[in-house]
Amino acid sequence: MSINLQIRDLVYFIKVAELGHLGRASEALHISQSALSKCIDRLESAYDAELFERVGRGIRLTDAGQLLHDRSLQIERMLDETHRQTSSLGRGLVGTIRVGAAATTAEYLMPGACRLLQEQAPAVVLDLQIGMNDVLHDSLRKGLLDIVVGPLGTRDDDLIEQAIDGDEVVVAASADHPLAGRDAPLEALCEYRWILSAPSVATRQWLDEVFVREGLPAPRVAIATSSIAAVPNLIVETGLLSFLSRRNLADPRHSGLVEIPNPLTTMTRRFGVLHRADGYLSPATRRFIEILRAQGNDSCGE
Repeated sequence: MSINLQIRDLVYFIKVAELGHLGRASEALHISQSALSKCIDRLESAYDAELFERVGRGIRLTDAGQLLHDRSLQIERMLDETHRQTSSLGRGLVGTIRVGAAATTAEYLMPGACRLLQEQAPAVVLDLQIGMNDVLHDSLRKGLLDIVVGPLGTRDDDLIEQAIDGDEVVVAASADHPLAGRDAPLEALCEYRWILSAPSVATRQWLDEVFVREGLPAPRVAIATSSIAAVPNLIVETGLLSFLSRRNLADPRHSGLVEIPNPLTTMTRRFGVLHRADGYLSPATRRFIEILRAQGNDSCGE
């Protein structure tokens, strides 16, 4: 079987697996059902394994079929990535940069960096996705993003980190909270409920571990949210405690927030750029990383 034939057949195979029905797959691919059946026969012959089994009026993947499906998706992503890479090398500072950004970096670091990118490379399109770190890192590993800008410390050999800035995360409350204006021991913080991220998020894990390490229960969550941007207003309206970047508290838009000081609940973290160890960085992406690092250096110098 030729390489070209394998790639074409694998594309057809992915569609059949997605739809679970030869007839619907043939309509979607605009080829006859007979031709599609022959495609599956060729693959089963080439790999010496049955790839589908009948279930009612449809079909589903066998264990061997599931393995081939997973590998086929990897091949498909690799070919798409190769096309993007080859094209970008020939065109220079053009194309699309797929960037994932954590909420804090999206709000305080990205605007200036995006302005400079437009000035230096106006033909570049930035596809910006803002989300929680765990979700962004997963998309980066899958090749759905080129870089992620956010907190470092993933301990993942598949990802490379480049530090660009620093930050501190602290306990925050509304200005009229009972603990406002005084240092609060952990025991006092345990008496109130919180707005926090999901347990899979690094800042939430760090905070939980602080309390558990001191023999106390983890903070009692009243609101769990994936939208950090919504948290400042939620704090003011609900009177709940939260765990936010100090940058939020320094923002004049959030004048109703105050820090509840406690060295034990002050988390120092680094921000930076993450990319896949085996990933390709286009000229435009490399330029954007240079801009981000310069922005970080300027911030540290202020």
